[in-house]
This record gives sequence, structure tokens and C-alpha cells, in this order.
Amino acid sequence: MLNWFINLSPIIQALFATLFTWFVTALGAFIVCFFKNINQRFLDLMLGFASGVMIAASFWSLLAPSIELSEQLGYIKWLLPSLGFIGGGIFVILADKFLDKMMSKKKEVTSKSESKKRSILLVTAVTLHNIPEGLAVGVAFGGIVAGIPEASIMSACLLAVGIGLQNFPEGAAVSLPLRRDGYPIKKCLFYGQASGIVEPIAGVLGALLAIKVQSVLPFLLAFSAGAMIGVVGSELIPEATKNHKNHATIGLLLGFMLMMILDVALG
Repeated sequence: MLNWFINLSPIIQALFATLFTWFVTALGAFIVCFFKNINQRFLDLMLGFASGVMIAASFWSLLAPSIELSEQLGYIKWLLPSLGFIGGGIFVILADKFLDKMMSKKKEVTSKSESKKRSILLVTAVTLHNIPEGLAVGVAFGGIVAGIPEASIMSACLLAVGIGLQNFPEGAAVSLPLRRDGYPIKKCLFYGQASGIVEPIAGVLGALLAIKVQSVLPFLLAFSAGAMIGVVGSELIPEATKNHKNHATIGLLLGFMLMMILDVALG
């Protein structure tokens, strides 16, 4: 099974990896069939764990290969990685500001339409920040074609696993509030999984860009790393530490340590 996956093209590998992350989102949404609420401590621990995995993956799976490839291509080795990293972070910040504006407009609307608008905003928020995550996985697999030592199948797969882990509570975070608002279970499931469907599309796009335009691959790798750190800083950590910061911190430390051990030992 492993040999079969290794022998696939990076585009197909990226597709399968991001289908996995989408599947985990759907799995998280499926919780709505059993609960109207889920233990907040568990969710915060999971979000912290996913944050640690994603921070570690951003360096070992994306930023380090970006620096290495910049040097191989004869560029100033820190320039494109720096520009890409800050660009990815700014992209997430601007997307966050856009959502804040939508939220402020929502407050001007009253009564019956408020619940519907809140639901749309919730799905939109999760969907938007899934785009850079899908791109990150696609670029990680596409980077293998460039022959970068750090860009291995193992590190790309670990990145996909890390993103998948944090997608589980995201799926629940969409479906459970919808259920509390009185939506039927089928609609809650549909909207919960739909928030992750952009990841396979973004994953294939990221892999294609990484393969076809290798001269800008250092920028793309770093952009994906910056976007992931942006998502962790603006969405995951604030949400995880809001109620149970110790659980979130323990999860973050464990996630980072596990990713570091796996990536360094097996990558």
C-alpha cells in the first residue's frame, strides 16, 4: 500500500492527502449525530495539539525546504522564503479582516435572518482558512519533484495528518452550532463537510504550481508556511486558549514534539 502511494504522481498524492483532510472534516461534522455539544476541554486539547503539529510542519515540511531550494537555485537564500512567509501571513490577516467586516454587518440585521447569516458566516470562515491549508499540502508534495532533501513523502504526509487533526474539531465547530440553532442533522452534516471540500481543490492547485513553476517554489513553500502560522495564530490558538489554556498549551507542546520526532527520525 505504501509503495503504491509512493509511486503515484505528486498531483495524485496531493489529491489523496487532501481528500483525507476533507474526510476528517466530515468525520468531525458527523459528531452532530450523537451530541448537541462536545466536551470543551477535549476540543481545546485537540486544537492545541493540531496547532503544535502545524507549527512544526510549517518549519520542517515547508520553510526549511524553501530555504534549501533557494540556495540550490542560486537565489539569496533568505529573500524568497522571507517574502513568501510574510505574504502568507498577510493573506490570512486580510481574510480575517474581511470576515470581521462581514460579522459587523451581520449585527445590523435582526431577528429571523440572524441565525441564517450566522450560519453562513461560520461556514465561510472555516472554508476560507482551509484554502491555504490545502495549498500547503499540495506544495509539500509538489516540492518533492524539485529533489529537495527535506521535502520527503514522510514530511508531506505528516503535514496532511497534522492538518487533518485540526480539521476534526473544525467540522464539529460548524455542525454543532448549526444543530443548536435548530437545523436538521442532514443540513448540519452537509455544511460541516462542505467547509473542507476546498482543500482537495487547493491541494491539486498547489501541487501543479510547485511542479510547473519550480522557480517560484521557494516562495510558494514559504507562503504556505506563513499562511499556516497565520491560521494558527489568528484562529486556532486564540480559540483553544479562550476557556482552557493549560489544556491547549499541553496539546500544543505534545503536537510540536510528536511532529518534530517523526519528521526528524523518519523524514
